[in-house]
Amino acid sequence: MKSFRILAAALLLPLSACGETTDEDVIRTMKTHRDSEERQMIASNDSIDKHEKTSPRHASSGETDTAMFGAGCFWCVEAVFERLDGVLDVVAGYAGGHVEHPTYEQVCTGSTGHAEVARITFDPGIVTFEDLLEVFWQAHDPTTLNRQGADVGTQYRSAIFYHSEEQRAVAEASKKAVQEYFDDPVVTEITPLERFWEAENYHQDYFNNNRNAPYCRVVIQPKLKKLKLE
Repeated sequence: MKSFRILAAALLLPLSACGETTDEDVIRTMKTHRDSEERQMIASNDSIDKHEKTSPRHASSGETDTAMFGAGCFWCVEAVFERLDGVLDVVAGYAGGHVEHPTYEQVCTGSTGHAEVARITFDPGIVTFEDLLEVFWQAHDPTTLNRQGADVGTQYRSAIFYHSEEQRAVAEASKKAVQEYFDDPVVTEITPLERFWEAENYHQDYFNNNRNAPYCRVVIQPKLKKLKLE
């Protein structure tokens, strides 16, 4: 199994919009790519065949647990965590809001209170919740409030939705420990999970199903390479 322990501050350099550049022209281009892809998916949603999730490629000891993270665009979060040893399944969805059965279009307005999240089912005998948190801190910039690079809005906030008091305590301790690697305050919210809503089918396994899409090539692939997951 790969080790994801935090070894140096260099591993925690902020990543803009799930990518690696802060150049404003490039960031605007990435945002345009994502917006264009989203419009195409929404327009063709009724005719899209159901995407089958990639079968788990990690052996399981039989024991499972669940983690839920918000770290910007859920396409990026899903792509990162489904590549980790011990992760059995990742589902893109929405959490932390006040509207039942939210649609992607509603969440994008920022009016429902939801965050884009990834529900991660994992084998704690292979990868621990602490291990997942260490990847979480490395995979996004937890110091930007309601923003990851070009993706701006409360739906892109940094968040940990815990399933138990044990997870809450671990998350709080991890957040406190990771602060030394950042100059700005870590603004990640740590909140009990009340309800998870699975995102529309066309969001599931997005990177694996759309590797040649501009957003995947410009944003997600560089991120995976930086984390040595691709």
